[in-house]
Amino acid sequence: MTAASIQSQAPSPAGRPAHRTLGFWMSLPLGLLQGVNALRVLADPAGFAAYMGLPLASPADGAWVLVYGSRTAFIAALVTIFVLRRDLQALKWTALAALVMPLCDALLAAQAGAPAATVVRHGLIALYLLVTVVMLWVAARRPVSA
Repeated sequence: MTAASIQSQAPSPAGRPAHRTLGFWMSLPLGLLQGVNALRVLADPAGFAAYMGLPLASPADGAWVLVYGSRTAFIAALVTIFVLRRDLQALKWTALAALVMPLCDALLAAQAGAPAATVVRHGLIALYLLVTVVMLWVAARRPVSA
């Protein structure tokens, strides 16, 4: 990629600021939720596993939940960086890739016999992510400025 092609992909300074788009604001709760989840995992791994619909067979299995928490913290940090940079393109692709998580969570919770409300919650998170992707896609197509 040349400097000219990178520059041509930059947002238009005459456009609407990124923080004035619905997709940008829909991204904030996603990053915040990941940060809260990372803290919840640290505070109570077994409780968080049960909340996700995958209760631990043994309290000794809590290390696996901590692995989940460390990855959740990474996602929260990444989304925070993209929000601070007001990078709609990066937020869009991150939200699209993140759809894997609630869809897999719903599938795993359903297979584990979790309550229907837990499976539906994962599905609603996936739906929110999908709407966020669409809103970010729309916002990223319009000229925006930082």
